[in-house]
Amino acid sequence: MDYDSVTINNLDELIEKEYSNINGIIIRRDNAVVFEKYFGDFMAADTAHIASVTKSVLSLLIGIAMDKGLIKEVSQYVLEFFPEYRIKRGEKKIQQIRIRDLLTMTAPYKYKSEPYTKVYTSSDWTKAALDLLGGKKDVTFQYSTVGTQILSGILVRATGQSVLDFASEVLFSPLSINIPTVKFLQSKEQHINFIKSRKNNGWVTDPQGIQTAGWGLTLTVSDLAKIGQLYLNHGIWQGNRLISDNWIRESTREQSYFGNLRYGYLWWLTKTGYAALGDGGNTIYCNEDRKIVIAILSGFLPRAKDRIELIERFILPAIEGGANE
Repeated sequence: MDYDSVTINNLDELIEKEYSNINGIIIRRDNAVVFEKYFGDFMAADTAHIASVTKSVLSLLIGIAMDKGLIKEVSQYVLEFFPEYRIKRGEKKIQQIRIRDLLTMTAPYKYKSEPYTKVYTSSDWTKAALDLLGGKKDVTFQYSTVGTQILSGILVRATGQSVLDFASEVLFSPLSINIPTVKFLQSKEQHINFIKSRKNNGWVTDPQGIQTAGWGLTLTVSDLAKIGQLYLNHGIWQGNRLISDNWIRESTREQSYFGNLRYGYLWWLTKTGYAALGDGGNTIYCNEDRKIVIAILSGFLPRAKDRIELIERFILPAIEGGANE
């Protein structure tokens, strides 16, 4: 096929040939589904690991907690929520770190490469992440998955609930999203299998009962599309406000940057909109000007092809072309 003239009618052919690890895709325009397709044996009800898209879900939950007054403001110091945490001698930097620094990936850490094994084999992932926070250097942007775990700890302290229970009450149930199960990973093999499985379910949880913040959540393609539509609708779902418009606007405007990459509150900013992005090509993309949401659920694949390029080069023109047919 001619990849320079893709239309909505042959978009699935492009995906099958060039983006083979995509499990499913939903495109919504003007609050309605205009394209929905699943690949291989993947079906609409199947859930899969959304990888770092989990971070954007945590951003949403932090916003709802703020709307409810459970968290006062993003300028609150992180250690306000962990008064029992013992600061090591000479470590003053950690006392200055705020929630906003975690949301914008501008918090400093005491490592050169992320110590996943150290954190995720510990008995308390939040404390293990806190132990890595700080150091002596100021940073303008330091992307961290393990560091994001601190936000889950903050949510638990602020709400008095598990992250899963809070999310179920304020987000999943209102959006008619099936509640994920608690998922414990007991070994390295289970961890790897969870990451690499095409279909799986649950929300990965540490030994303290705290769900992951930077990865570990499983959802359906439709679930991702609903979250995108909630953002595009400025926080309103079926006539009910779930989150403030102010939080959505703050989350999806530039708060930090790294080179040409722009970042909000755990959301990426693109040339044409904003997006939640995860390994393998998991994506929630929102374009306010065109009132378009694109949700892509993908299987694990190292160095997967860029989904934003797929969206901006092929899908958006295909939707416009389909609208004119």
